[in-house]
Amino acid sequence: MQTAPASVTRLIEELAELPGIGRKTAARLTFFLLRNQSGLAGRLAEALRELRERTRFCSTCYNITEEDPCPICADAGRDHSTICVVEEPLDVLALEQSGVYKGAYHVLHGVLAPSEGMFVENLRIGELMARIRDSGEGGTRVREVILATNPTSEGDWTASYLLTRLRPLGVRVTRLGRGLPVGGDLEYADAVTLTRALEGREEV
Repeated sequence: MQTAPASVTRLIEELAELPGIGRKTAARLTFFLLRNQSGLAGRLAEALRELRERTRFCSTCYNITEEDPCPICADAGRDHSTICVVEEPLDVLALEQSGVYKGAYHVLHGVLAPSEGMFVENLRIGELMARIRDSGEGGTRVREVILATNPTSEGDWTASYLLTRLRPLGVRVTRLGRGLPVGGDLEYADAVTLTRALEGREEV
């Protein structure tokens, strides 16, 4: 019985680890790269190498960046008295593309989901609390925190937990308006929906 070369099998297995890509799709992608004559495989390998070597987390907001602090945190023209808390870096991209929000961000890198091994210590919650407590010491005092977790059960649970931690700190806590569909993700929302969600945010 003929089998694929070890290098081909390895790439299929690695691609199959990506979210949303099963083994059949991984195999199709692998053989597409093998047939492609434009140098795509080399450019892809170089892009992955650069991604690994050049990107890091911003030490302030934990968004993905090549500079520390990231351009958003370093921008004196933004409203650093407001922090929008999101689940993933993709959510920052979605909100920035809407062009409405001009404050700062904090990326949790997930939501509370014990069944999936995601607990408080796995998220950037402690860093958020420290950031708010330490604000005003040589910088801008944080006055509002927008909880922009996705409108899912895990996102709502995470927002509720954050609310209990934030209330004693004396900051205004708001939640995105429900212009977002329940069960949806910020990264898939259009600019108009995100604008309405931001403008319609409510005190919690």
